[in-house]
Amino acid sequence: MIKTVKKFEIKRLEILNEKGKVDAKLMPKLSSKEIVDMYRWMVLTRESDTKALKLQRTGRMGTYASQLGQEATIIGSTFALRTQDYLFPSFRMNGGMMLRGVKLHQVYQYYGGDERGMKFDKNVNVFPICITVGEQPLHAAGFAWGLKLQKKKSVVLSDIGDGGTSEGDFHEALNFAGVFKLPLIVICQNNKWAISVPRSKQTAAETIAQKGIAYGIRCLQVDGNDVFAMYKATKEAMSYALKGQPTFIEADTYRMEHHTTSDDWKKYRSTKEVKEWEKKDPILRLRKYMESKRIWNTSKEEKLRKEIAAVVKTASKKYLAIKPPAREEMFKYMFAKGGK
Repeated sequence: MIKTVKKFEIKRLEILNEKGKVDAKLMPKLSSKEIVDMYRWMVLTRESDTKALKLQRTGRMGTYASQLGQEATIIGSTFALRTQDYLFPSFRMNGGMMLRGVKLHQVYQYYGGDERGMKFDKNVNVFPICITVGEQPLHAAGFAWGLKLQKKKSVVLSDIGDGGTSEGDFHEALNFAGVFKLPLIVICQNNKWAISVPRSKQTAAETIAQKGIAYGIRCLQVDGNDVFAMYKATKEAMSYALKGQPTFIEADTYRMEHHTTSDDWKKYRSTKEVKEWEKKDPILRLRKYMESKRIWNTSKEEKLRKEIAAVVKTASKKYLAIKPPAREEMFKYMFAKGGK
């Protein structure tokens, strides 16, 4: 006898399209101020990213990973978090880290090779960037377990790239979260390229989202260039997480820049492909929506751009003025004091 034991499906959430139009039935409850705040954080993410690339290209910063084109995924998800929640970021989550209280000059400091940049204020619930691919969800799962054991009503959010879902750490994290019913949300920033390898070379799975099914994880796919959809998906995932149901979200987005500044995307993908994704710009579509609702205009845009430019300039100056750590620092925590 052959019978169907279980059927599965992956749903996709879309709210804001490329023309700035929304599905009113799915639109999350957000005030005009909150929407403008979202836009501001997305613009800051992009402008600070542009400055970081310039700093790297002029020899004043180390290898850097751009977030260009992924601002909706980054800001939409972290905007949903509360003060008591925690973020375990990858190296493509700068905007979310800043939204959560990390200062821009600290991000620059870290990419400048100074790990002191990852030492945040005590009230900032953000953990240091993980450079090792796929590692951060495992750390997040362990921390989420600790929160559950302490019966704290906090949620842990972590992100990972599509290539990272091929790493063992990712699968261990989701399996652990599913078994112990952790207050964890993992978001895959599926930007289509893991360094120079396309998604098709990473996995034969039709969607990235379905990878969570095997671990008893709630899964869905979201338009990662739609800030409203990312916010709504994360907000709903939080309510499930607090009830012991972790969620895995695949954010369908695109990496517009090189994997890092040590990469050259022109060697492995076409300019035509990149141009097509430029039409799906997450910042542009949000601005179109705001203008259609008359909560934004050219004058406000110019004012914001000047404000953001000043913030970025101040942060870069502060970063460049920081005295480098002593060379002995690299050995400071290598051995236990008084140990053999």
